[in-house]
Amino acid sequence: MLLALSDDDAMIVRQASEIMKRHLVSDRTVLSSPMETREYLQLQIAHLEREVFGVIFVNNRNRIIDDRIMFRGTIDGAAVYPREIAKEALRLNASGLVLYHNHPSGVSEPSRADRDITERITQAVGLFDMRVLDHLIVASDHATSMAERGLI
Repeated sequence: MLLALSDDDAMIVRQASEIMKRHLVSDRTVLSSPMETREYLQLQIAHLEREVFGVIFVNNRNRIIDDRIMFRGTIDGAAVYPREIAKEALRLNASGLVLYHNHPSGVSEPSRADRDITERITQAVGLFDMRVLDHLIVASDHATSMAERGLI
């Protein structure tokens, strides 16, 4: 089920997302549960018509350093480059990463490609003693945590 928003509703969602993001990052909020992260990401990207791939960078106490959409794609995919993610994580001095992307199709099940890119990123950042804590796939009304599924 795709979420159709009026222009006014879309503006309100964007404003709420920006306020939530500023609060989350500025207060160095601790990521305490996949549920909390899921709710935040649903508000941020569930409504988007094109696929995006982002990373929440955290320190060794799981406090958020930054949340950044790293790649933008089409309605059914986005090119993701582990090198660029590792480079940004090093620049931010992150020790952990929460990966996320949306599925505009409305299905939040991890695909084979999702599992493969998660493994490639995990290997790339692992060389620098960083961990991938989770990879969430966000759809219009649900988000799936690969960590909760035992895929990380």
